[in-house]
Amino acid sequence: MSNRLPRVIAQVLESPSWPGTIERPTKERNIGVTYDTRWARSPLARATRELLIDNVTVPLTRIATSPLHLGAEHLEGLEGPVIFVSNHASHLDTAVVLTALPERFRHHTVVAAAADYFFDRAWKARLWSLVLGAIPVERTRVNRKSADVAAELIDDGWNLIIFPEGGRSPDGWGQAFRGGAGYLAKRCGVPVVPMHLRGVRPVFPKGGGVLRPGKVEVRFGAALWPLQDAEKKEDARRFSARIEAAVAVLADEAETDWWSARLRKARGTTPPLRGPDASSWRRAWALPDSAQGFKKPKDKDSGKPW
Repeated sequence: MSNRLPRVIAQVLESPSWPGTIERPTKERNIGVTYDTRWARSPLARATRELLIDNVTVPLTRIATSPLHLGAEHLEGLEGPVIFVSNHASHLDTAVVLTALPERFRHHTVVAAAADYFFDRAWKARLWSLVLGAIPVERTRVNRKSADVAAELIDDGWNLIIFPEGGRSPDGWGQAFRGGAGYLAKRCGVPVVPMHLRGVRPVFPKGGGVLRPGKVEVRFGAALWPLQDAEKKEDARRFSARIEAAVAVLADEAETDWWSARLRKARGTTPPLRGPDASSWRRAWALPDSAQGFKKPKDKDSGKPW
């Protein structure tokens, strides 16, 4: 009896066998677009994030970028929730936007982040949810779950930062805006504030891996609302195009001046945010210095870029 007792205990404790004829169900992993970020908006997580952003992210971003904030008057009297939309050329963009936002927006804001990049590992999902208040979004196609989560947060009073290009610019020029911001603004009945970031790419270029301190300019545009009257009602696609056009005007202003940019806007001749429709070397040649990932070398004889 004493010899059988250990074997009986072992049989009771070991995992039950699985029938060989039945397929095992696939265990769902809590990562990617399905990652649940509700814990990151708990009082403790929010307090931790505010502490990190105000005492680490903002000071370090100011040291690295010496930011100049322009157009902040467009935020005066604007009540949340608001969707903030910006061009996207660097991983530093989110920190630059958060640094530029007044505390009343910054401390109640979530960031739409690519599910396949920032939420592809459990540790990354937890890190970015806590540090940035990031929520996973599908950037390759419209995902109902992503849209529903974002809409629920906006309805609960949260502001949203979204980069409609879906990813960082590969060559410094803008990319086509996707319809997520326009769709959410129409669905939730909230305004969109266009923003333009100038000079971030040279500070921390895509694939560069090295932080090079420099000067950055952040421009806020006037809030945009989707047109709702019967004669001028616009769908999410047309509203997204208007948002992209507003960011293009801010980009034009950044490279020239306020008055010239408004004249070109009135004439319908604002340079496209996406740059010239030309070969890659011509696009690289036309790219402003403020968007270069590195400084253009100078020809010693002419003093002009190559």
